[in-house]
Amino acid sequence: MSNTDSSDAITATPPVPSPATLMGQMLGGFQISQALYVVAKLNVATQLASGPRPVEGLAEEIGADKSALRRLLRTLAPLGLFRHVEDTVEATPFGELLSATHPASLRDVALCWMETHYQPFSQLLGTVMTGEPAAEIHFGKPFFEWLGEDPARFSLLSGAMANVTGSLRAGIFDGYALPEGKVVADIGGSDGTVMAELLGRHADRHGIVFDLPHVVSDAYDVLRKQGIAGRVEVVGGDFFDEVPTADVYVLSYILHDWDDASCGRILGSLVQAANPGARLVVIEAVLPEGDEPHLAKTVDLTMLAMHTGRERTANEYDELLDKSGFTLDRILPTPSPFAMIEATLR
Repeated sequence: MSNTDSSDAITATPPVPSPATLMGQMLGGFQISQALYVVAKLNVATQLASGPRPVEGLAEEIGADKSALRRLLRTLAPLGLFRHVEDTVEATPFGELLSATHPASLRDVALCWMETHYQPFSQLLGTVMTGEPAAEIHFGKPFFEWLGEDPARFSLLSGAMANVTGSLRAGIFDGYALPEGKVVADIGGSDGTVMAELLGRHADRHGIVFDLPHVVSDAYDVLRKQGIAGRVEVVGGDFFDEVPTADVYVLSYILHDWDDASCGRILGSLVQAANPGARLVVIEAVLPEGDEPHLAKTVDLTMLAMHTGRERTANEYDELLDKSGFTLDRILPTPSPFAMIEATLR
């Protein structure tokens, strides 16, 4: 029998994983992302939001196989998503982020990424070899064209963007005052979530939410629930063709989807419609120089695979705006990974 105290064995610090182990975990990342998708799709965390459940009962509630669900949860528990307590399982605060009822939920992000991005990423090798987006290789057409063929696909994207606004962008508007101007237009404003945030803090402003007709129709309910529908006009259209006239334009998470030439066309539509001296607020992650970690570097890989767009540095945004007739005024960091890039039309 060993002389080692059993309590020492229990409380001993786990060994640091070897480089080979860490590489193996990274290579198996696709399995974890699929497991998280299953949790989101089956509303596992949503069901557990009201408290712990026996796995058998949880499986019955969501229509899953008991044994398979138990093994799925056993895999995700060491990653911090679930906790087993005697014969029950509960979601941790981390796992609750996949609950539909959590205020910072990322459930719709999980659904959107796995149902629209996962398969195209299998063509990333082709992208790196040719420069063609993996989505175009996989779908045979640009991603947004494929997305527009089915309203349900756009609903997935709208839900994901709303999740991003409520979680990754949480606190982004705290203490922020829009530039002066009576009418604020959110171009590519999707379901109106960003406009609701902005005008909720600026009771003296009027707004316009502008996006493709089948996308922007979702904005009515959002604006009504926020009590600002009377101050906001919902307009359908294509920002490559024309946009409404306004004093302040907001482009929230739009320019990173497009290459420089396409961004020039979007900004050109603003120039054609804008009032003299119009202000522009671009909400984007600004890519830092060097090797420091930043969300934008991961998102840039998504842009590489799914679109013709890219994340940009501060200098690249300065050049992009300048070519379209805007002068960069300032870049304001926020508590989130995103920044406010303010500019003025010359």
